[in-house]
Amino acid sequence: MIIYLTSTPGGFDRKTGLPEKLDNSNNFVDRLKKDWKEHSKCLLVSSDPKAAEMNSAIAQTYLDAFNKSGLSMDMIDVLDARDEKTVEIIGCYDVVILAGGHVPTENAWFRKINLKERIRSFRGIVIGISAGTMNCADVVYAQPELAGEAKDENYERFIEGLGLTDTNVIPHYNQTIDSVLDGKKLFEEITYPDSMNRAFYCLTDGAYIRKDTGSNKEMLYGESYLIADGEIGLICKNGGEFEIPVRADVRKPAFLAATALTIGSLIGAAITRYVLKKLDEK
Repeated sequence: MIIYLTSTPGGFDRKTGLPEKLDNSNNFVDRLKKDWKEHSKCLLVSSDPKAAEMNSAIAQTYLDAFNKSGLSMDMIDVLDARDEKTVEIIGCYDVVILAGGHVPTENAWFRKINLKERIRSFRGIVIGISAGTMNCADVVYAQPELAGEAKDENYERFIEGLGLTDTNVIPHYNQTIDSVLDGKKLFEEITYPDSMNRAFYCLTDGAYIRKDTGSNKEMLYGESYLIADGEIGLICKNGGEFEIPVRADVRKPAFLAATALTIGSLIGAAITRYVLKKLDEK
């Protein structure tokens, strides 16, 4: 399985909503083409199963956008409340797109249709978009988003995900960096404290992660930041790449050298400590 974890792949004009080519920032489309099967059959897994009209419109937009981008797609079906049993034939598709939306809502839907078990044996390409990317994690960090969630003591910030990666992603960092929710700064007062003994990879739009489950290698491309133990540091610039330390054969000196060469800057001490700790666990 090849997994693309995106903040957003583009594919539509934000003003008109009309389909356009996918965003090729950091060679996203070029890289995807190398993994692509001609005349692919695609399944869009919705984030809101009850929003049938919206889901169908999104599917049509992506069908047009992928073909405009030179990624041959013959059809795209939608998995939502209209036919939950579609999940049973997920293996018949070449590409599965996990839609963007509200993380907990989508997560609950994924659980209802038992997507975690169904997608485990999938052999095609999985493309996560925003919330879809976040829900790919084994343990999902559901960063508060809607009014009231930050102060709701019953709101679960860590929930079970699809288990396709151990990497926690926060998308749209360039858009949300200065956000305030329920009277608190979203990052400084909410996410930083949540990052103790954890790591969150913050992707700007145009950045993405590609994972090959065969080699278990995860490569990050484009401007991204790492939040760990309450601190943040730039780990990759636009046009750059960064290997996420997930493999047992990664060694400390090589990893740290690659970090310095890739981003051309130092990262916070807490982030370095977190990475070394993860490597020691391998």
